[in-house]
Amino acid sequence: MTKDNIECMSPRGHYTAREAGVLAGVSGNKIGQWARRGYIRASQSDYPPYVYSYQDVGEAILVHELLEASVTHLKIRRAIAALRERFGNRWPLQGAELATADGGVVTFADDALYDIGDKVWQQQIRPENLRRIAGLLRRGGWAARALPDLQHIEVNPDRLSGRPTIVGRRVPVEVVAQIADEPGGIDELHEGFDLNDAQINDARQWWHAVREYAEVA
Repeated sequence: MTKDNIECMSPRGHYTAREAGVLAGVSGNKIGQWARRGYIRASQSDYPPYVYSYQDVGEAILVHELLEASVTHLKIRRAIAALRERFGNRWPLQGAELATADGGVVTFADDALYDIGDKVWQQQIRPENLRRIAGLLRRGGWAARALPDLQHIEVNPDRLSGRPTIVGRRVPVEVVAQIADEPGGIDELHEGFDLNDAQINDARQWWHAVREYAEVA
């Protein structure tokens, strides 16, 4: 995935702040804060209520990963600003080859190293890592990191506006999990939705993993 490929993409999918947060592993409030402070953008709307795209969610996952790598908020903002100025990319973190370094960020371009932080290498975010993050998003977002065995969850920005669904079906995972937790819900899902136990179990695991931050006001 190159910066040119990223830049020419049209925004796909439509997510509220809460829905974006479910996939990025943070609360909807946090997504709103990141947008206001310039970490991410709401590509599908210019005015409140802001609507985020699939690519915006991918950018939010990378912000989350940088924070987990102990990069400071200030240095993330500076890195994003520098990348946007240099490359003009709407999703700069996904269009650059990055590395974290003692709480800062560096990037490669045209085989040269541009210093956006410090130069002591710790963790790289390179194309293979971007593919891993894209794979996580397709499989359910941040929660898929802790649930590597999920097989029946998919996030397709062209299906149900990008909401997590059962693979190959237009059935929202959140709905499946909520029905499954009700008395008689499993039978209803078997008979009314034609879902099997493996699909239902994946939906429940995913929903229980994301519910903590999904329900934060």
